[in-house]
Order: sequence, then structure tokens, then C-alpha cells
Amino acid sequence: MVSEPGPALPHPLPGAVGLSHLSAYDWEAADGVCGGSPHLHLVCTEAYVVTGGRGAVQTLSPDGYRDIPLEAGSVAWFTPGTVHRMVQGGDLRITVLMQNSGLPEAGDAVFTFPAEVLADPDTYAAAAALPPGTGKDAAAAARRRRDLAVEGYLVLREALVAGDNGPYLEFQRAAARLVRAKVPTWRELWRAGALATAERTGAQLDALADGDPAHLGEATAYEAAPTRLGGFGMCGRRDEYSLPGTTLPYRGA
Repeated sequence: MVSEPGPALPHPLPGAVGLSHLSAYDWEAADGVCGGSPHLHLVCTEAYVVTGGRGAVQTLSPDGYRDIPLEAGSVAWFTPGTVHRMVQGGDLRITVLMQNSGLPEAGDAVFTFPAEVLADPDTYAAAAALPPGTGKDAAAAARRRRDLAVEGYLVLREALVAGDNGPYLEFQRAAARLVRAKVPTWRELWRAGALATAERTGAQLDALADGDPAHLGEATAYEAAPTRLGGFGMCGRRDEYSLPGTTLPYRGA
């Protein structure tokens, strides 16, 4: 018989991943590029599955600066610590898959704001926050936030291209300091989501090894549709799913 391993969110998507859809921003930034707000994740790998249009994702990592082309059918993903910036090239639309569902919405992302903003948690929080809703005020705030993130990002990119990884590494350290107090909450979300899902598979394998397929008696199917359309995400307009065990309601990060 399969035992249920610990408290878990019901009916997660495969692997307890998060899911959303993005239409990349078409706002032009200071460098003439249209796109989203550069940022990194601390513990989550993110994947882009391109469903339409074209564009790119710019990344900063220990292997330098990259500009990865995106077009319908392509997939790109980046591991924790990789600064990424979605670039609009023409009607770019993406399905986003996020590791450790719930953690990104709980703050596992830090914008590449200038160093003086990153140095103070209250200043950072004010710069990162958005007003509720999807109207003009939210759009203006999202654009200001994007522009501030691009300002800091261009400094990091210029240094990295010149062979100086010091500013990039300091940004990673600043990001880690900003999120440190959130780690206990993240740990509980991870235990209830991704870890519980993996442990459930282990219990099912043990049962099958004993010749017991009883867990198959719980087989069923689920369906869902977006529950909020056109929110302002980090990279673009965001359609989200509010489901137990999948992407949690968006909080403006």
C-alpha cells in the first residue's frame, strides 16, 4: 500500500512545476531594446517554451553574456543565479515553466536594480512593488520598475563583457542577502510541493516493487484555464493559473 508522504499540495502539475503564459513587453528601454525586467532566481530553474513570435533572452552568468534567439518551438532554460532579460522581437509569446512551484511568487527573484537600491531592503521593496490591478497605474509602475532594473543590468553586462565579473558577483551576494529571511517559508513550500511529489513517486516505486499497484486506483484527470489575464509580470503581460500545487496567485514580483 502506498503511504502519503507528509503534508502536500493536492494535484500538482508534473514535478510540482509552476506554469504561466507571457507576452513580452514592447516598451523600449534606455538601450533601445524592447523587453522585460532583468532579474535572477535564487533556487529555481526557469524554462521558456516559445509558442509564437520571435525575440531573445539575454543572460549573464559565470560563462559571460549570451543573447539566445527565441522563435516558435524553441526552448531555453536557465539555472539559479543566471541574470535573464526577455527581449521582444515581434509578438513574442512564451509558456513559462518554473521549478519549485510557489517559490518564485514567494520572492525567489531579485531585480538587477542599481547597487544603492539593493543595499536597503525597504528601498528595494518599494521599487519592486506594483499597485493592484492591470490598469494604467500598474502599467506605469511596471515600466518604471523595468527601467530601473535595466539601469542596473547594463552596468553588470558592460563589466562582464569587459572581463570584470566583480559587479555580477556582488549582485548575486546582494540578492542572497535580500532573500535570506524568506528561506524558512521557501523551505515549507518546497516540502509541500516539489519534495512531497518526489517522495510520492518513491513510495509508488516501493509499492510496485512489492507487487502492489493500489495507487493506480486513484487515477483521474484534471483541467484548468487561466484565472487572471494580462497581469504585469517581470518579463511581460502575464496570464496565471491559481491552482493548488501550481503557480500561486501573482504578487507583483
